[in-house]
Amino acid sequence: MKRWYVINTKPKKEGQVQRLFEEGGFTIYCPKYLREKSVAPFFPGYAFLLFAFPEDYRLVKYTRGVKRVVGNEAGPTPIPEEVVEGIKARERDGLIVFERYGREPSVGDEIEVVEGPLKGLKGVFRKEVGDSERVMILLNYVSYQGMLLIEKTKLKKAS
Repeated sequence: MKRWYVINTKPKKEGQVQRLFEEGGFTIYCPKYLREKSVAPFFPGYAFLLFAFPEDYRLVKYTRGVKRVVGNEAGPTPIPEEVVEGIKARERDGLIVFERYGREPSVGDEIEVVEGPLKGLKGVFRKEVGDSERVMILLNYVSYQGMLLIEKTKLKKAS
């Protein structure tokens, strides 16, 4: 039976290991995120691999770029599928998304600005603009009502 396991790769060999396992017909998951405009491994030096133990163990263990399969003296430690699916659920367009201020607001939600000079102001999330990094909000401030473009990362859903 195939189960998920964690493999430890040699430094900076995650891509090579992923390619080799994919070419060999294995299912491998190497989560990535955007770090300062470049894509980087979310868990540097580690990946999740779906394989049958003990049948595929030697092949996995001796694949070029693999340092070890994470486990103990009894063998590799299987990872529950829910763990891998939970990490995958945090992806958007193939990259892990960090939610710095809780769940991301959506159209119609009441929001609060949590960074910058407008910190503390509350409003309503109106729409995403362009590549969804910037959003339009409707501010209700004293007797003033106005629209504002702001970075989505500077907002949180009001509680």
